[in-house]
Amino acid sequence: MIRPRRNRRTTAIRSMVRETTLCAADFILPLFLHEDAHDTPINSMPGVTRWSLESLVREAGEAHALGIPAVVLFPKIEETLKTQDAAECHNDDGLVPRAIRALKAAHPSLCVITDVALDPYNSDGHDGLVQRDERGELVILNDETVEILCQQALCHARAGADIVAPSDMMDGRVGAIREALDAEGFSDVSILSYTAKYASAFYGPFRGALDSAPKEGDKKTYQMDPGNTREAVRETLLDEAEGADMLMVKPAGIYLDVIAKVRETSTLPVAAYQVSGEYLMIKSASAAGWLDEKAAALESLTAIKRAGASMILTYFAKQAAQWLGQRW
Repeated sequence: MIRPRRNRRTTAIRSMVRETTLCAADFILPLFLHEDAHDTPINSMPGVTRWSLESLVREAGEAHALGIPAVVLFPKIEETLKTQDAAECHNDDGLVPRAIRALKAAHPSLCVITDVALDPYNSDGHDGLVQRDERGELVILNDETVEILCQQALCHARAGADIVAPSDMMDGRVGAIREALDAEGFSDVSILSYTAKYASAFYGPFRGALDSAPKEGDKKTYQMDPGNTREAVRETLLDEAEGADMLMVKPAGIYLDVIAKVRETSTLPVAAYQVSGEYLMIKSASAAGWLDEKAAALESLTAIKRAGASMILTYFAKQAAQWLGQRW
């Protein structure tokens, strides 16, 4: 009799035949930072902190020592620096460029990724520049925004960023950023494009961490409709043609089919972002005693990798790296 269960009989056998395995090198750790000299726990994201610059360097070093190869930076910008033209986003002495320089000086082998989008800097809270049309309706200006995003990417490259990650979902921004980087001699700086970023309900805790929610309207005219898969294929083909080095799907856990579709469509590495709402669901259920946090987190991350992700942005990165150093 054929018995598939023989391959599941012991821990040793299961480990030998396992098709998908996790390791610390699969993770990218998102880090929040602010100008304050004190660290601030983020209430909506238990276990996650908004770091001072000094603490950011220490936290990144601890993650790197666990085998995590990369961090991605998300700044909370002071209200007085937010403007309609988001000019602070390309200030060479701004918070993010200073953080990049500090991280690369302290940890030269750490890969530093930066978010390229205007919402932390825009007084309107949108990823793009805002204007009202003749009917008084809010319009996100695509091409004008792309010009600013190019300046932001160049600012980060000058500071020493290894990878810039445009998360804005404006049309044509990957090609424009690639052209701008190459023209200024930054041909080695990679682009990790948020290729399929959905207008998800699972971003709420993150927006609270950065105070970057739109002041008016929503992001549905530029982020993707959750009901669409073929559109993700179209975005994948466009980003690859425009010169993206890596592609991202966001969120991750509830879009495993999209991760798989992007993986099938392109030969480029695929990243997936386990977003704040996904993280919070596991944390909250575990705190209530309804889930085993370690088992649930590692299972969710395994599923994301199994779907086709080469890299996973996750707030569990440090914990998961520590867990994976033990026998699972």
